[in-house]
Amino acid sequence: MNTASIPVGISDFAKVRAQGSYYIDKTGLIKQLLDARGTEIMLFTRPRRFGKTMAVSMLAEFFDIQKDSRSLFEGLEISHEKKLCAEWQNQFPVLYLTLKDVGGLAFDTAYGQLAYELAGLCRDHAYLGRDETLDIQERQQFLQLKAGEAGSTEVRNALRFLMKLMHAHYGRKVILLLDEYDVPAAKAESGHYYAEMMDVMRTMFSTALKDNPHLQFAVLTGCLRIAKESIFTGANHFVVNTVSDKGFRQFFGFTQKEVEQLLADMECEGHAEIIRQWYDGYNFGGMDMYCPWDVLNYVKKLKAGQLQKPENFWEHTSDNAVIGRFLSRTGFSAEEKFETLLNGAYIKERISENLTYDVMESSESNLWSLLYMTGYLTRVHKKELLSDDCLLEGETALRIPNEEVKDIFRKSVAEWFEKKAAGSDRRTLFAALWNADMDKLTGILSDLLFDTISYFDYRESFYHAFLTGLFSSAGYAVESNYENGLGRTDLVIKDRGNRRAAVVEAKTAGSQSTLEQECRKALAQIERNQYARRVQRQGYQKVLCIGIAFYKKMCLAKAESETMGSCLK
Repeated sequence: MNTASIPVGISDFAKVRAQGSYYIDKTGLIKQLLDARGTEIMLFTRPRRFGKTMAVSMLAEFFDIQKDSRSLFEGLEISHEKKLCAEWQNQFPVLYLTLKDVGGLAFDTAYGQLAYELAGLCRDHAYLGRDETLDIQERQQFLQLKAGEAGSTEVRNALRFLMKLMHAHYGRKVILLLDEYDVPAAKAESGHYYAEMMDVMRTMFSTALKDNPHLQFAVLTGCLRIAKESIFTGANHFVVNTVSDKGFRQFFGFTQKEVEQLLADMECEGHAEIIRQWYDGYNFGGMDMYCPWDVLNYVKKLKAGQLQKPENFWEHTSDNAVIGRFLSRTGFSAEEKFETLLNGAYIKERISENLTYDVMESSESNLWSLLYMTGYLTRVHKKELLSDDCLLEGETALRIPNEEVKDIFRKSVAEWFEKKAAGSDRRTLFAALWNADMDKLTGILSDLLFDTISYFDYRESFYHAFLTGLFSSAGYAVESNYENGLGRTDLVIKDRGNRRAAVVEAKTAGSQSTLEQECRKALAQIERNQYARRVQRQGYQKVLCIGIAFYKKMCLAKAESETMGSCLK
């Protein structure tokens, strides 16, 4: 068994290697990147937690002229490329900046954070301020940037300025590494200062990347490809590698072979199928990939004996509000598509990989594109398409990649429905309930059911969640699936102020014609197991016993008089 620690939450390549943590070798990225040397600017877009920061950190350690990183790369794939290493390893000045923290509720806050990050870069390269070749103006500008006191013009041109100083100091052009380049734009859009932030970023990127004589090459990473004309105007030799591209596809995420080796090293092979179902399924350029963050978290917990079943690690690392925002857009008719996805099938949409954050939610197509680019949906392999199905020109078949993301969808749908129900006028619903008007209750529930999103192939758990969402947050206490009487009733709805309650048992029917039969079974179960007895003992004077049967988006509610009578005894 490999005793190396699992580096969860560590994206620093040097730290992972120096402390002997388990590392899946991705150094082949260096050779492939250098083989594409005609490309001056390379942008990699992948969902969060797919190893982008680790990759950039690795590049920085390999190229940085200030370091001697030979021991860190010893035994790794790139170390066998002797000629390449002699020419490139620790031979170039590197300017490495992450923009992951540049944001805030207002533009001034975000701009201040950007100035702070640039000041940190100057502190990392403090030797530049002591270079005797600097003139008085350059030295003053550097010191102002370092102190966070530079003006707007100096901040916007800071990257190019620092690259100029580094080029002069080392006599070699600079490799620029920008991680999470699109975070400022994403945070600016949610904070409603998008135009102001983009104005700053456009100048910063343009001066650093366009016709820059001090640039050797640049590597940028992010989640989305922002339209070139919006932020990279005029940048030459600009190549974007997205989740759809075959090149470099194996370097972001874990391949099947890599996961198998990890599980073998950690003696966890027996969990391979669970890991595949929950954390695999991302299609990058036609290759299935696992999410590294999830796999490493799962294996780490397995080794520590802390895990009994799969866990959703991804939902705490990303802003899942995008699904809720999608559902809340009443102008989009997406409910049926969400049902299709949640039930394991695929949808067909036109995807755009060239977007700007400010128009992300302006169309349904853009939102499907956003879900695709950020990993909530993935491309379906052609071999997985139905035999009689075909894609029109420009269409992409999309599905939910795995059980983990499907779990996020389910939770998002449940939250959306609860908010929607809470904001609706449910007085007629509760009037029908407390008056035992089952015909009216059936009609109201059927209308609401048609308007919601079903999943689990209409299993009983879906209908249970549907009813819970309707009756919760309306001033009533709702107890769900608790030990009651001789069994487990589905729902107990309590109106404490009026000392009345309703015991609800739900069933699923195999067809529309068997709805009434299942309704009667539910009522019989309530009476047989004496579900109402505990509620009566709590002092409720009126206890209604209601059976509801569901078939797809149809339902039937019954409360027979004799059963109601037994409840009231």
